[in-house]
Amino acid sequence: MIFIPVSIVSVPGNFAQDRDYTQWDLPKGAKARLGKGAISEIAYSPDGALLAVASGIGIWLYDVETSQEVALLTEHPKRALSVSFSPDGQTLASGSWDGAVCLWDARTGVLKSTLAGHTRGVGSVSFSIDGSTLATGSWDGAVCLWDARTGVLKSTFTGHAEEMECMSFSPDGSTLAIGGRDDMVVSLWDAGTGVLKSTLTTDAGSVSFSPDGSTLATGSGGPTVKLWDVTTGRLKTSLKEHISWIDSVSFSPDGQTLASGSWTEVRLWDVETGRLKLTLTGHTVRVLSVSFSPDGQTLASGSWKEVCLWDVETGRLKSTLTGHMCVSSVSFSPDGQTLASGGGYDTARLWDVGTGMLKSTFTGHPESVLSVSFSVDGATLASGSWQKVRLWDVGTGTLKSTLTGHTNNVLSVSFSRDGQMLATGCAEGMVCLWDAGTEKLKTTLTGHTDVVWSVSFSPNGQTIATGSRDGMVRLWDTGTGKLKTTFTGHTDSVDSVSFSPDGTILASGSRDDTVLLWDARTGMLKSTLTGHTSGVLSVSFSVDGATLASGSFDGTVRLWDAETGTLKSILTGHKSTVNSVSFSVDGATLASGSIDGTVLLWELASAPPEPPCLATE
Repeated sequence: MIFIPVSIVSVPGNFAQDRDYTQWDLPKGAKARLGKGAISEIAYSPDGALLAVASGIGIWLYDVETSQEVALLTEHPKRALSVSFSPDGQTLASGSWDGAVCLWDARTGVLKSTLAGHTRGVGSVSFSIDGSTLATGSWDGAVCLWDARTGVLKSTFTGHAEEMECMSFSPDGSTLAIGGRDDMVVSLWDAGTGVLKSTLTTDAGSVSFSPDGSTLATGSGGPTVKLWDVTTGRLKTSLKEHISWIDSVSFSPDGQTLASGSWTEVRLWDVETGRLKLTLTGHTVRVLSVSFSPDGQTLASGSWKEVCLWDVETGRLKSTLTGHMCVSSVSFSPDGQTLASGGGYDTARLWDVGTGMLKSTFTGHPESVLSVSFSVDGATLASGSWQKVRLWDVGTGTLKSTLTGHTNNVLSVSFSRDGQMLATGCAEGMVCLWDAGTEKLKTTLTGHTDVVWSVSFSPNGQTIATGSRDGMVRLWDTGTGKLKTTFTGHTDSVDSVSFSPDGTILASGSRDDTVLLWDARTGMLKSTLTGHTSGVLSVSFSVDGATLASGSFDGTVRLWDAETGTLKSILTGHKSTVNSVSFSVDGATLASGSIDGTVLLWELASAPPEPPCLATE
């Protein structure tokens, strides 16, 4: 265990002095951030004035009265997973994917200290009722109790064999409930002595004590909320109205109402009778967290992409905090003024590159939007999702048509440079070529034995390159649909392929941590680019062909000299996997999209230089 004092860090916007949150705490070399990161957990401050939101890029603090962002806390090097205010409201605790726990001054946003000891993600943090102890639960299987003032580790509970999903102190601070979905056990521990008091046989993704401490609510891997007698360990009642697993449960301050979040809905229950009082609908994706305001009049519910504030009495939606998302694909419009992003939800978004503002959203996919691409004239956006490709009118935002034929996720979409064809690759290992004018299927390309992650047209449109999980790069004749050649050299899945603007070089990125540059005419391997510490998921050439960008599981974007294979610079700032990279038409801006739920726009002229290192072999 290490207790690390940390110097004062300024808070972006100085608590709501600057509303342009796209500029808050940008990494060096970036000029804007689009999106606020995917949400993990939410928590009210004790006075109800602030709502803390743990996200893929840090902790957002919202003013509850105005629903405006007031601060972004970004000291976690990886995504934030959990948040909790101390009972006096002076301290905010947060847990991160990398196992660190941060303690913040909740009034100023200054980082007070970092508690290091867990070896995996900290998915739950909770203060004792007197604020003296902080409990942290981790995927490493341990729950640690810390002195909240000094940061000293007091004790560790290691009774669970599996990852910790949730925990909660009883109101009197004497008992700590710990649960996990895989253990099929919720354990109750004496918080003072560390002695196991009792176990409840149930899986749990969420636990919550009633205000009087007599009842424990557990949300499970199934569609049932269970209420337990804490003293006897007896199951009091089961609430079975949900249609999917329960991710969060929370008692109202008066103990009369229980909120439970499951899939896209929140339900409010009468605790005494077990009767369903209200069903709150409005979320479009999975609800992960629910939290009552201290006065019990408002309920906050957080999904991956938004926070909804509800009137508890009427069920009316009071406001929605938006901008959170997940990003799987990005694509610039031909004029470079608009960026399209597809995410791990049902939505594709269009952003104004100049201002960083959201221009429009396209909704209609029943599943995640995994790939996006503009037509050559910029009038149409293609988006791929489960089994279908949708074509959107960029000007009006309306759905033009839906292309069917795939039987699995459509992972890549790409228009030919002349705008005549659209290629789509999917998880069933097949590539479809469509006539972009008639929207009819021209031919299918079969030969890959596994998922096709990426498709790319040559500049003249006569050849299409495909990359697959089978480790192969294949080139196809777009006129006949015949296989022209196969490039072998990668030792793992090929997740991205891209032709240089003149069509002479083909780049391929792989989960073997390398980028290979091929002579597209002869199939000869030109160079191997090494340096990423994990798999490469996306590659893209600049418009002049001089630079190649690569995005990786390691969270970095690397810029390479396409002729020599020399590493030019490393762009760091994302807190999770970089799924997609794309250059603007003028070559001045690079967009990178990440699982952390943001798109970063990089000013390439100011990209931080990297000392020379060996990049080829």
